[in-house]
Amino acid sequence: MNDQSAKFTEKIKASYKPVGSYIYLGAGILDGQVLADAEVNLPLHMMNRHGLVAGATGTGKTRTLQLLAEQLSDAGVPVFMLDVKGDLSGLSQPGPINPKIEERAGQLNKPFTPAGFPLELYSLSGKLGAQMRATVLEFGPTLLAKILDLNDTQTGVLAVIFKYADDHKMPIIDLNDLKKLVAYLSDEEGAEEIKSTYGKISTATSGTILRKIVTIEQQGLGGMFGETSFDIEDLFEKVDGKGTISLLNISDVQNQPVLYSTFLLSLLAEIFYNMPEAGDLDKPKLVFFFDEAHLLFKNSSKAFLEQIETIIRLIRSKGIGVFFCTQSPSDVPESVLSQLGNRIQHALRVFTPNDADALKKTVNTYPRSDFYKIDQILTALGTGQALVTVLNEKGIPTEVAATMLTPPRSIMGPLTNAEYTALTQSSSMTRKYQETIDPESAYEILTNRINEKQSAQETEVQQEETPKKGEKSLVEQVMGATITRQIGKEIVRGIFGMLTGKKTRSSGGKGIFGF
Repeated sequence: MNDQSAKFTEKIKASYKPVGSYIYLGAGILDGQVLADAEVNLPLHMMNRHGLVAGATGTGKTRTLQLLAEQLSDAGVPVFMLDVKGDLSGLSQPGPINPKIEERAGQLNKPFTPAGFPLELYSLSGKLGAQMRATVLEFGPTLLAKILDLNDTQTGVLAVIFKYADDHKMPIIDLNDLKKLVAYLSDEEGAEEIKSTYGKISTATSGTILRKIVTIEQQGLGGMFGETSFDIEDLFEKVDGKGTISLLNISDVQNQPVLYSTFLLSLLAEIFYNMPEAGDLDKPKLVFFFDEAHLLFKNSSKAFLEQIETIIRLIRSKGIGVFFCTQSPSDVPESVLSQLGNRIQHALRVFTPNDADALKKTVNTYPRSDFYKIDQILTALGTGQALVTVLNEKGIPTEVAATMLTPPRSIMGPLTNAEYTALTQSSSMTRKYQETIDPESAYEILTNRINEKQSAQETEVQQEETPKKGEKSLVEQVMGATITRQIGKEIVRGIFGMLTGKKTRSSGGKGIFGF
């Protein structure tokens, strides 16, 4: 070992000195050489200061998430993570030993011990795991507007609908509830009811909202809204002292990135609003991995971004750590990026001017290094290598270290179909969330109200159309004695109908959903 390597090793050992419980990330690299003694560690009690895992496609981000989840589970910390491609279910089974694994273990001077971890499989469609649902009310208008891709005006209307439902004790559980409210409040009767208090809803706006709701249903994703709503307490499960890894498989809804990324944020928001303050913990209560994070921030409104920023800033006081995973740090707004103290940056590739600009911005987010030119090392990292800086036990950013990451100990890929099915069917969560519950909510309440009002109107019409005693004989005198009794009744009915202006409600006034 030369003097520069020795100096680097001592600085890394001092900067990443393990204190208490920690995650072993790997060993430092200098001039292409892996220095096993230069261990790079992440203190567990700093993981609620949040983090970022970034890098180009194919550089090893998913495996980094896997090794983090494994060590957190070993430490008794539950994990929630997204499985975008469906290849993380192997976490439940010990991984095989092969020459590449043995070579890396030798470079790190660490024995490789295969292991599996407690895993729960969830799905938004209900096809790939336990059905994960949320009520429309739990989403709220801001997040729901993001899913439906509404403009500012339409989002404002959605907020009015939620306010009306809240004021009138009408729970919005599923999409049927929401459709009923939208149609009713834009129809003549509902519009008249709300115009002085809430304002008028145009039929064009309500029509757009309804069409976008129907689109979600046509894509087979209406089932993610409703009861039984997912209980966040299920994310904090442990098995034999190990934290459960809750895996949301979205491989069958990959083409709906806004929907699943917004669902994740709604889940995180619920955790934030329901968890008590935790104080300074020696390890987090839960670590939440937000994969494909760029999809969450893309084309987001100011209100939406402010909601994310607030949650990320304050949720750490609840003992929750959040790690975003994306291709480039520039994908994350600065207001959020500034709160991510732990950085694991995989290689960036520079093929276009935009890539060069992203590289420059990334370099500016790292502390100065005495051992690397950051722009050069970022483009030279190999698969399974990353540039790391984290917060040490005192909350101070560590020395930047190019790191050979330790390999995951579980299967680096999916389970077989048979294994996956067996794991899903044996899960208590699958049974818990299997059935859909349809409680009395906005749809039933509004339907009953409309039916009662219509029945009352029909009764009133019938009463006004019923001939009073003596009227029939008067009509017969006027119309002539030859008019039969039945004809007299029909004429009276017609005359009084016209005089009172009453007529039975016809189907011609119904909206597109029959009300």
